[in-house]
Amino acid sequence: MTIDVVNAQNKKVGSVDLKDEIFGGRVKTDLIHESVVRQNAAERRGTHATKTRAMVSGSGKKPWRQKGTGRARVGETRTPLWRHGGTTFGPQPRNYEYSIPKKVEKGALRAALMQKLQEGTLIVIDELTATEVKTKAAIGVLKTIGVTGKAVLVDAMLDEKFAMSVRNVAGVSLLQSNRVTARDVANTKQVVLTKAAFEKLEAALGA
Repeated sequence: MTIDVVNAQNKKVGSVDLKDEIFGGRVKTDLIHESVVRQNAAERRGTHATKTRAMVSGSGKKPWRQKGTGRARVGETRTPLWRHGGTTFGPQPRNYEYSIPKKVEKGALRAALMQKLQEGTLIVIDELTATEVKTKAAIGVLKTIGVTGKAVLVDAMLDEKFAMSVRNVAGVSLLQSNRVTARDVANTKQVVLTKAAFEKLEAALGA
């Protein structure tokens, strides 16, 4: 299989071969799910907290004697059984981050790219560069190559002027090829890869 390489005017300027071991077979959506859940978990702040009986304000003095009053026995006003008392087994600050095997992460990215390829929403362009910082010109290039909605642009080495041109474009993100994840690819409508980024990803995913 091959995929066309276009330029900024959306004219074919070449093609790249697709390796069957990377872009062939079925899309393993379970790997994509596992990678996305891990990345989401790593970004959770985990700052939630409730006060235990040791943290709430109040005296530790026994409110009344143990026997003889006819009332229920109680040791302190901070007991979880009372209003304004502490919380039992409530959430405490924690880190939700965990790791999964590198092979799973690679497989997830491979599956996400394969899914976009099968959907026909993966575009390969010769380069993503700009001669001046101008958002209007960058939007024009994206419209010309067929980018109409939420998209992720991937390059091997980011062009500073182009990066500054697209940073304010709603729904469009620009990433370096060694930073892109399965979530970045799955959570977008279209994926635009430069030829250099495609070759780097193909080499990394095939290793």
